Amino acid sequence: MDIEIAREYCLSKKEATECFPFNEYALVMKVMGKMFALIDLEDANSIILKCDPERTIELRERFTSITSAPYFNKKYWNNVSFDGDVNEALIKEMIDHSYEEVIQKFTRKLRAEYDAIP
Repeated sequence: MDIEIAREYCLSKKEATECFPFNEYALVMKVMGKMFALIDLEDANSIILKCDPERTIELRERFTSITSAPYFNKKYWNNVSFDGDVNEALIKEMIDHSYEEVIQKFTRKLRAEYDAIP
């Protein structure tokens, strides 16, 4: 996988948007204003994704290219290298999981707004 495929896949999600809130290299993907992914454009080789804490540990133990994300809560966020031992299908599944993790944490009001969008 490369950054463009990852970007397009993230943006294909319902209500997904992109922005640069930190700097010109950190492309943040959000759903309803909540971050679910960050693509590092400077090294163009990784994506940071939210993950269930138990699954976070399992993935880091199983794959050398999945590590804790710098500057993020290490309990919930993984850094996934595109050129490592994780295939494209798993990265897409991890993007899906990250997106769902964020939606699950929506307030009732935000979830109602999200659900009302076709």
